[in-house]
Amino acid sequence: MLEKAIKGTKNYWLLLIVLSGIAGIGFLVYLNQFSFGLGITGLRRDVTWGFYIAQFTFLVGVAAGGVMLVLPYYLHDYKAFGRITILGEFLAVGAIVMCLLFIVADMGQPIRAMNVILNPTPYSMLFWDFVVLNTYLVLNIVIGWKLLEAERNYVKPPAWVKVLIYISIPCAFGIHTVTAFLYSGLPGRHFWLTAVLAPRFLASAFAAGPSFLILLCLIVRKFTNFDPGTKAMRTLMKIITYALIANIFFFACELFTAFYSGIPSHISHIQYLFMGHDGHGVLVPWMWTSMTLMVTAIGLLIVPSIRNNEKMMPVLCLMVFFGTWIDKGMGMMAGGFVPNPLHQYNEYVPTVKEIIITLGVYATGFMVLTILYKIAVSIKEEVKA
Repeated sequence: MLEKAIKGTKNYWLLLIVLSGIAGIGFLVYLNQFSFGLGITGLRRDVTWGFYIAQFTFLVGVAAGGVMLVLPYYLHDYKAFGRITILGEFLAVGAIVMCLLFIVADMGQPIRAMNVILNPTPYSMLFWDFVVLNTYLVLNIVIGWKLLEAERNYVKPPAWVKVLIYISIPCAFGIHTVTAFLYSGLPGRHFWLTAVLAPRFLASAFAAGPSFLILLCLIVRKFTNFDPGTKAMRTLMKIITYALIANIFFFACELFTAFYSGIPSHISHIQYLFMGHDGHGVLVPWMWTSMTLMVTAIGLLIVPSIRNNEKMMPVLCLMVFFGTWIDKGMGMMAGGFVPNPLHQYNEYVPTVKEIIITLGVYATGFMVLTILYKIAVSIKEEVKA
């Protein structure tokens, strides 16, 4: 099936060339970081995780969002998802590739990643995050490839594939739950020290992941002869609606707990994000934009005529995607570090070089995703013909 990846239109090759160029520029800047160190970033003593880990956190959710297709289709036999389940599985592959690359970028010295393998520490959340991420990556590659191969050959997939599918479902929940535990297990960071962080992560994942998948489905429909199916996309829009409502509800619970209890260490982080403090408020406009996008999206999504309107779908999905990207990305990251445990405000702003490296990682991930989607769509078109 790999031969499908080397046969395409001019637009397909142009896209790959552009993505390769961006990835190449990002790699050249990364070489500068590799030789000089993380001093080229905006990180400092008080903020040790920044733009890279913010993207990692968000993309883990995008990868986990694929379970919203797998679970209804394989456990509840929801036929409408049959066409696009493979797209969800390959989206998870592309997202996890980016997650792993962002971890490598944040390490400074990638060879240190071998310490997780050579010196495993089961009491470390980072070790379990490494295990579930790589397990989920391998599962999606194997499952997606074998299902596509079986469809092309007009045969049933091997029985053991279904076993892997069942294993992948708890893994999907696990990758984001363990990621949340990385934060909530740090007692000195009160913004993250909450039991509702993992449910909040999952709710945002089940909104952002399907939103991005719908955008990809609309692009595939426009530029190929493969139709993902209107019914499937409308069902995903319902899932997005419920998940986004849950995400906002969990955040409202955080607001009540912080302000009703009156605990300064909890209140200060939220005040910094939404109101700033003594001239420190670089994220204030971003956080209000995020909340405006998500709340407005909920108001529109609960109206069936708007939610099911295919002209509105991309608009609503973009609102959900970027709203959650800000909230769970830099909002979650910087909000946990500023103020520090001594209530000092040392803000973090990513540097230009950080942003270029980030764009390079995204370009690499989209190259992987483009190639996988090219193979999947080509097989789908071939079978249909």
